[in-house]
Amino acid sequence: MSLWETDRLIIRDWTEEPADVERIFDMLSRWEVARWLGATPRALTDPAEAVGVVRRWRARGSADGRFGIWAIEVRATGEAVGTVLVIPMPGMGGATTEDIEVGWHLHPDAWGNGYATEAARSAVDRAFAAGVPEIFAVVRPGNAPSVAVTRRLGMSPLGPQPDRWYDGAELEAFVLTAPSA
Repeated sequence: MSLWETDRLIIRDWTEEPADVERIFDMLSRWEVARWLGATPRALTDPAEAVGVVRRWRARGSADGRFGIWAIEVRATGEAVGTVLVIPMPGMGGATTEDIEVGWHLHPDAWGNGYATEAARSAVDRAFAAGVPEIFAVVRPGNAPSVAVTRRLGMSPLGPQPDRWYDGAELEAFVLTAPSA
């Protein structure tokens, strides 16, 4: 069941169905993807870990559907190619913050098609429509493709924010403010 759609994409919940679990494992077991993710990057090594990933992602969502970590599915093929997220950002020491993050990660076989930008743009628009006043993205230094997505979204660079989120992980931050009504 889709939550929303774009011209080329269907944004939906990840499931524990074999196709989703296999795709998550295939994506997150690759160091070229995993190295950019999480406070302490780690590639999956056991396919059973992918079920735990789905469950953790579900737990990060909100009951009203405003926040979540969702599958990006290509409408033409029905294949899940990655993830787009809109979630509250964890502060230092696990503290909660009011800051909202947009993020994305895609399987390498989907890189270079504009899917990250298209999915993130639609997620940002949806967040702004739900009343989120500004949205952040955080990117590990050296991740030029993700920095390019932030630029295409119109985000402004804030530089490193080591004492703000994710327990001091080395991240470059970007922000986009909701348009005035």
